[in-house]
Amino acid sequence: MTPQHLEQRALQHGIVTEPKLGLLILGRKRPGFDPEWGAEVTGRIHAALDQLPWQVHVPSSNIADPPELERAVQSCRADGVTVLLVVQPTISDGRLAPVLAGLWKDPVVLWATTEKPTGAMISANSLVGTHVMAATLRQLGKPLEFVYGHPDDGETRAQLHRALAAVHAAGQLTGRSYGLVGYHAPGFVDFHADPVFLSEQLNSHLFHLSTAELIAKAGAYENAELWSELEELRALGLPYGDGFGCGGDGDGAARGDAELEMQARYYRAFRELFAEQGFDALAFRCWPDLPTQTGHWPYLALAKLVSEGYPIAMEGDLDGALGSRIAESLGIGPVYLTDWLEHTRDSITIWHTGAAPFQLCDPVGSETGPRLGVQFNNRLPTVVEANIRGGMDATVFRLWRFEGRYFLASLEGRTAEPERARMATNGRFETSELDVREWFEEMLQLGMPHHLCVVEGRHAETLRRVARLIGAEEV
Repeated sequence: MTPQHLEQRALQHGIVTEPKLGLLILGRKRPGFDPEWGAEVTGRIHAALDQLPWQVHVPSSNIADPPELERAVQSCRADGVTVLLVVQPTISDGRLAPVLAGLWKDPVVLWATTEKPTGAMISANSLVGTHVMAATLRQLGKPLEFVYGHPDDGETRAQLHRALAAVHAAGQLTGRSYGLVGYHAPGFVDFHADPVFLSEQLNSHLFHLSTAELIAKAGAYENAELWSELEELRALGLPYGDGFGCGGDGDGAARGDAELEMQARYYRAFRELFAEQGFDALAFRCWPDLPTQTGHWPYLALAKLVSEGYPIAMEGDLDGALGSRIAESLGIGPVYLTDWLEHTRDSITIWHTGAAPFQLCDPVGSETGPRLGVQFNNRLPTVVEANIRGGMDATVFRLWRFEGRYFLASLEGRTAEPERARMATNGRFETSELDVREWFEEMLQLGMPHHLCVVEGRHAETLRRVARLIGAEEV
């Protein structure tokens, strides 16, 4: 196992999931308009969905009345569908809209297809029927995504992929169990997690544990129980940086063993919390508690977890963990959770204390690739020092609570080589979309916390759609 080829264990263990689609084909009891065109478009819809990387469940070839719609939705629910895709190759019965709203709690995707390009006769009226349904659902308070176009059109397929991913990610935030170990780090009130707000806004609950419980859990394992975790940490092949492993004999096998053993304890404890408590995301208070009481920071364990797709955040930043859950549910993770260290007109220094996902770092073995080190301040192990890879398209974003509602901000750009060396995790984000100085002040006035989520690729439009679907203000 290498840092670049880590298993996506959060996906394998159901902590996060990929979309599973339920295709609802709405119609009427008797054919209308041009049934041959409707059949042709339906075939092209199936062909387009076959090109997606996700499973598709089709409960019926023609849903024409409320009982059949109820049976179809029940079938989708029993099959584990996470996103309903509703199509009307020819116009359906508009009375199905309020029935659908009552049967499915999450947002839906509505796809309207085009008219036959030849002949004087109106062939489908798909857009009109979908417009009727969309307007009705929105007036009933139902969030939705809308796609319009022929299934063979490349732009339409791109829109469809984005809409389906956004609805899936939005659904993965609601009705969940979120864990918080300890509290936010001292003075970091901008990370405060409010259980009442989570319940009201996301229909989710906050499960609180003490830092003492985490420490006790990590310390309770027998050494023999940690063999697998230790082997995995060693298999990462991370070199030792200055000051790391000084507790051993300096050259023998003992060098670094005590440090790696403690990281194995942290790693196993966090994974077991996810499994035992059924957490969908987790934040924990790292400082001052953990290094003070155990003599070890947990950041190698954390770097491995985020590299494996776990939505977990340091310093009690629960909304940061939710940002990671959004990214993993969209398939755009992993997330580097960074401080906003400094900025210029067109750049942000993305620096943090040493727990970036390996996939976003320079290669292992390079001069600025991941290496094990000690924390820059108190010189205790273990952090992962590395530079964030330069030259990749990237998006920075943040979800947060302010004045009784959620906000979500996003900004696209590219990473660049840092202008100078820094301890811990060092990176630079550049953008030409706006004046970073002005944007920072605008976000500051909205109370945006000091952590950003960084992901590879350009995803601002998809993130804006997720924000809308969960009722967050897009900024």
